[in-house]
Amino acid sequence: MADYESKLELLEKPNSSLFNRSLTIYSTSKAHLQSPLARSNSFRKFYNSVESVFSASNSIKGKVKKLCSIFDTAKPSTPNPDEPPSLSSNKLKSTKSFETSFRNSSILESSTLRLPGAEDRIVVYFTSLRGIRRTYEDCYAVRMIFRGFRRWVDERDISMDSAYRKELQSVLGDNNLGLPQVFIRGNYVGGAEVIKQLFETGELAKILQDFPVRESGNVCESCGGVRFVPCGNCSGSRKLFDEDEGLVKRCSNCNENGLVRCLDCPSS
Repeated sequence: MADYESKLELLEKPNSSLFNRSLTIYSTSKAHLQSPLARSNSFRKFYNSVESVFSASNSIKGKVKKLCSIFDTAKPSTPNPDEPPSLSSNKLKSTKSFETSFRNSSILESSTLRLPGAEDRIVVYFTSLRGIRRTYEDCYAVRMIFRGFRRWVDERDISMDSAYRKELQSVLGDNNLGLPQVFIRGNYVGGAEVIKQLFETGELAKILQDFPVRESGNVCESCGGVRFVPCGNCSGSRKLFDEDEGLVKRCSNCNENGLVRCLDCPSS
């Protein structure tokens, strides 16, 4: 009986938070009403994001305009209406031909360095050794450019004969011995970068147009295009036995490698 009365007292208490749902609803709604929404801050963030998007688009447009201005070709000059079209076209052709001829002549005549005995040929100093990769690749690229034009080229490998190095030093000096080095009609042209630039712009083809064209696949049968053969006097040993003196002497016909220049090569 006492337990039943205690349960009734708990049910009749008005301050119980478990069964008084009106109090809980009221308290939560009151808490929401007490914290107002900060709408001004949200609108500011939205406008700032929109402005950043517009500024980024404007910067992208500016970059695109700069790129377009760089790659746009120059507009042709407007012809004079009083001048006949034939005269204007003749003037344009004459100026273009004068510019090309002036460039070709200036490339060969502007250099003060000359290689004696090479007025009728193209001379390329290079190396066939692969000790320095960049030097070997430059030498190979220049040789392939000239072979593509099918012109006779006097290739002088300084690794096969030290006399070529001394010859190049006498012309360029000790400070300019980077390889390859090219001479056309005895005039110094330059190294790999100059030849590549002339080849890409088409100026090299104009310079070489007066040289004779060789037949494709024409390789020297004696040396196989190496330009050197073993010495016939000492058989490449660089030594000769002198019977009169009974001593071994140095062969005077070959170089330090026991090689001589191939006489059957057309460019010899």
